Amino acid sequence: MFTLSALSNLSRPVSIIGGIIVFSYVAIISAPVFAEPTTPGPIVASPSADRQAIRAHYERRFPGIPVEAHKDGAYAIDKKAGEQWLELEDFPPYEIAVDEGEDLFNTPIGDGTYSDCFGDGAVKGQYPYFDEDRSEVVTLELAINDCRSKFGQPTLDYKGAEIVRLSAYIAFVSRDQIINVAEPSSQAALLAYNDGKRFYSSRRGQLNFACSSCHVQLAGNRLRAEKLSASVGHVTHFPVYRLKWQDVGSLHRRFARCNQQVGAEPFARQSPEYRNLEYFLTYISNGLPLNGPAIRK
Repeated sequence: MFTLSALSNLSRPVSIIGGIIVFSYVAIISAPVFAEPTTPGPIVASPSADRQAIRAHYERRFPGIPVEAHKDGAYAIDKKAGEQWLELEDFPPYEIAVDEGEDLFNTPIGDGTYSDCFGDGAVKGQYPYFDEDRSEVVTLELAINDCRSKFGQPTLDYKGAEIVRLSAYIAFVSRDQIINVAEPSSQAALLAYNDGKRFYSSRRGQLNFACSSCHVQLAGNRLRAEKLSASVGHVTHFPVYRLKWQDVGSLHRRFARCNQQVGAEPFARQSPEYRNLEYFLTYISNGLPLNGPAIRK
């Protein structure tokens, strides 16, 4: 089995020839990144061991770049693109969505308000978490619909604009909170965490890629004109305004698009699969500050 240390030594630049991705070491695409939870034997990596290993991997791969800098995604490792991004942030196109989200947040829902559930709204740092009573991962978007149900209102479509704008406002007022997901410890929480971890490391689709193929083994290499970002920090800046979307979109929308790009069928937004994936990615990003919404290409 390859280790993270071995992978950092194997990694080589990736090139694009006629639309086909060419790797110097094909083995890295199939190499396991994290200890597989179902592997027989007495040694299974704990969540804290996963987090330490992935941080160490990026410290070796990007010497001189603090792990916390990956809150800015690929802009942490692409100086020129980062400068262009900062210029866009001077007049961010997501401001309208944040303002609309604030209006929605302050609009009564039945006999209550969102503030009855979320106080002043600065709560993004509390999500996701594993709810032991429900035996499932609760994300911010799930909690928004729980709040609506509490006051007898219909739930919002997870693909709709309203829930994205609400989450954009909550993300905005939660900026600079430090991600601090409790380490999964119960059997049910570990199952959810390991499901997300397995999803991230499993190859799928016509291209036979895993999430880790691009964002662990090949992080820092170019795919067409863009540098591939590191896994840590992926969750810090959502929802994002993507220039190709011309709108603000959720983390799960991005998950779905990544699945489609490798030729795999996407899961529904807020499905258990994507919520567990978010749980895993957020846990390994512990210690990074939230800085959403943000702009991405």
